[in-house]
Amino acid sequence: MPDPAESVEMQAALVRLRRTSGLPVVFGGMLNDPHRLRIGQVSGAQTAALHGLGISAGSGLGGKSIALSRPCAVTDYQESRHISHEYDAAVSAEGLRSVLAVPVVVRRRVRGVLYGALRRPVILGDRVFDAAVAAARDVEQALVVRDEVQVLLASAREPVADSGCWEEVRQIHTELRALAAQVTDPVLRDTILGVCGRLSGATVPPGTPAQAQAPARPALAPRELDVLACVASGATNGATAERLGLRPETVKGYLRGAMRKLGAHTRLEAVVAARRAGLLP
Repeated sequence: MPDPAESVEMQAALVRLRRTSGLPVVFGGMLNDPHRLRIGQVSGAQTAALHGLGISAGSGLGGKSIALSRPCAVTDYQESRHISHEYDAAVSAEGLRSVLAVPVVVRRRVRGVLYGALRRPVILGDRVFDAAVAAARDVEQALVVRDEVQVLLASAREPVADSGCWEEVRQIHTELRALAAQVTDPVLRDTILGVCGRLSGATVPPGTPAQAQAPARPALAPRELDVLACVASGATNGATAERLGLRPETVKGYLRGAMRKLGAHTRLEAVVAARRAGLLP
């Protein structure tokens, strides 16, 4: 069954597609398995014929798009000789003629399909195709981030066996904080930041003096902590800016703010102070 969070990403992409393309009807869904799609989101429809429709790979326009892993379109669905016609009844009930289907492909695997349609037989232009492809890319990027987050969260939940794992914990923490800024789902983002908090405060590297384990925690802004986490991993200001989607000057500003709050005079001092305060692992 498709992940509800993935369906939310699909719905948001369809809203953007309808707005940017001018298509009156858009719909789509995620794959239940590698060979079958279920239409879960529909916008602009006049009937319920499309909602819940199951599409098999290779069948109809969407099935062809799944099988070929590329966009497909027909000018007149009912008359097209380039697709099979298992779904003519649903398409006809909605009065659709010109239809396009664009797959959502993540790491060479189709994860979903976006459709757009008109109720008259006209050739769909480049503007419409570009809008549909852009909407599919939005879903792809969101799914890539989600996949990376799930892998990192699974790694973060594994216990730290010895000191040799500590640098890996720090790298996971840095990557999770960077990804959190790209996640639009507030529940998933809070989950990520909660795990980051546990990585930072629930464990202390072996050999840390007891008196240095629990100093007062300065109130760093989220972005100051994001920047400091990148710096702690050895990233330059330029690399930090690229990873967080910020300008280098902005990174410098956040770093200066973090150093001031931590009472540090250098980047290294700031990282050490943040680790002692339990802000970084």
